[in-house]
Amino acid sequence: MIRVLNFLCVALIGLSILALYHVSERTRVARVELKQVSRQIDGEHAAISVLETEWEHVASPERIATLAQSKLGLDNTSTVQLSSLELLPRRGEDAPLANTPVRRASADAPAAPLQQIAARSGTE
Repeated sequence: MIRVLNFLCVALIGLSILALYHVSERTRVARVELKQVSRQIDGEHAAISVLETEWEHVASPERIATLAQSKLGLDNTSTVQLSSLELLPRRGEDAPLANTPVRRASADAPAAPLQQIAARSGTE
């Protein structure tokens, strides 16, 4: 009986050693993969910083203004920036749009195209 018990204990120890070796090997493989992913992340961070630098160059206001002037013929001289609410035009007689009549914001659609659409769909 003792020999069987000793054999079972030795077999259990052997299985435990194999299980621990398997876990150790999986840990080693995971560590190698983690190092590779960390290197890839560092490479992507470097690529992102290069792209950010290029974007700063491409989207600089001076470059955009130069391109707008050379390609589109736009000039930045007519723009006005309001720095406070005090610079807004006041209501009253000196306002630039004081004498214009107020109109409705909605527009009336012509009836003829709607009748043509209804005639085509057969829902008249």
